[in-house]
Amino acid sequence: MDRIACMKSFVRTVETGSFSAVAREMDTTQPTISKQIAALEEYLDVQLLLRSTRTLSLTDAGIRFYEHCQRVLEAVAEAESSVGKRQKPTGGLRVSCPVAFGQLQVVPRLKAFLERYPDLKIDLMMADHFADLIEEGVDLAIRIGNVQDTSLITQRIGTTRRVTIGHQSYFERAGEPQTPEDLVKHNCLVYTRLATGNEWHFQGTQGVIQVAVSGNFQANNSTAIRAAVCAGLGIAVSPVWLFGDALGDGSLQVILKDYQPVPLPIYAVYRRGRFVPAKVRCLIDFLSKEFQLDPWVSDYGQSPVMNFGV
Repeated sequence: MDRIACMKSFVRTVETGSFSAVAREMDTTQPTISKQIAALEEYLDVQLLLRSTRTLSLTDAGIRFYEHCQRVLEAVAEAESSVGKRQKPTGGLRVSCPVAFGQLQVVPRLKAFLERYPDLKIDLMMADHFADLIEEGVDLAIRIGNVQDTSLITQRIGTTRRVTIGHQSYFERAGEPQTPEDLVKHNCLVYTRLATGNEWHFQGTQGVIQVAVSGNFQANNSTAIRAAVCAGLGIAVSPVWLFGDALGDGSLQVILKDYQPVPLPIYAVYRRGRFVPAKVRCLIDFLSKEFQLDPWVSDYGQSPVMNFGV
């Protein structure tokens, strides 16, 4: 019996609550995972899991063993990474990020990253909801906006600069707002996963201005908001990188330039622990350096809106 392999299967079964989920994650079968845990129980001569047709739960012994297994597996990973070829990042790296940000800001940079670290394999999970890092086995998540979960470690790697934007056809039809307060008279397109909801925040000469907006369209996906803006449906506050070079063709118009939407931090997020795997650290460092060179997501400098002559 490979006790380390069995411990890994046991820990992930506890975290996911499912033999099948662990089997998919480890590219094996559900009976294999079940047998590994049964072998552990036989070796230890104690029941670790209570099994029913629908749920798995830990026994008291299982709770204690799970806590010890976490420390053992972390120590094993740290020891392996300290010597020989393991000093170089290897293996799979599961990464979670928002859909549009992944498509436009992460994926285009992965070719250079994987050329630098050829022994790594990226498993990218793109979704606009926050992934549960433990349950879904995520090594590293990229999140935009403040992170409230204190059980996670966060490192700021960039800034999402935003603009107030609409299609020229909308402004020809409805007029152009001159102040943030004017937005209450307009059809505003709300991204529902924004922490502030339909309350948009702007930086003005007198401080932060908060405006409650409304409209006939909202979406939980930023790509859908982009499509609605390009169709002339209304006004949105969105990341400048979401529109990219389309800002230069004259059809889209950035407004309220004296009232910039409050920028949002970009964080690399990972599980709290004494040991941070080399593969996680390498991707964090790579993305942080990449983002600082890009005015759309850099922590430095002014809003890149003026670069487009809009």
